[in-house]
Amino acid sequence: MSNTTAVIWKTIGVCLAAALLITAVVLGYRMRPTASTCPALTYIIEDQKERMYFTPSELDAMLRAENSYPVGRTLDIGLLHRIETAVRQHPMIRTAECYATPRNEVRIRITQRVPLLMVAMPNEAYFIDTDRKVMPVRASVKDKVLVVTGAVGVQMAAHSLAEFALWLQDEPYWHERIHHLHVRNPQMVYIYLRGENQPRIVLGNMKRYEQKLDKLQTFFEKGKEALKDKNYQELDLRFKGQVIGRY
Repeated sequence: MSNTTAVIWKTIGVCLAAALLITAVVLGYRMRPTASTCPALTYIIEDQKERMYFTPSELDAMLRAENSYPVGRTLDIGLLHRIETAVRQHPMIRTAECYATPRNEVRIRITQRVPLLMVAMPNEAYFIDTDRKVMPVRASVKDKVLVVTGAVGVQMAAHSLAEFALWLQDEPYWHERIHHLHVRNPQMVYIYLRGENQPRIVLGNMKRYEQKLDKLQTFFEKGKEALKDKNYQELDLRFKGQVIGRY
């Protein structure tokens, strides 16, 4: 290798090393707060246009209760971790990411939980969210979701009923017609339709609900005139290929 080539490669090596050092310093500065105190705390709520289930003052109070409120304090990685952990414990929050800016401001990026269905029993009420977890009922939650009443266990709510609620969201025909479900037991589920003088629908268990309701839709669409005269009190979908009407 000539001297000129060696010099070129040496120069390239020095430049690469310098670039890596600068990158490491910048990243380290991004991840590690400086020694100065924190001047501000900002909550970035990514889905607040769709829903707003809590107030920033609630989070401030939580952090103060945990002795983790950062404004006016010197930051370190441990404090940022405690802040993030405390915010994640809020019952309406799904995810939280806490970090410090180059100016030592603390920012917390947040997403909220999303209700999928509501279980309403005489002594208890709760939501099941899109992660299939129990979510508390709050006045701030105004989402229109499927309501289920009766003898509903969390296991059933988080599995077969949650699957039904997801399916219902993408079914325009039934989404506008189904008012709520009532569970007598896991083998006897009833559907109540919107509007006056509507027959009660006997779904039975939650197996093959798509086929059962497809059958009922066909029955409604083909028998509109006959239904006006029959005045059924109940339509039973439990038997394959049949819709049984009862007065």
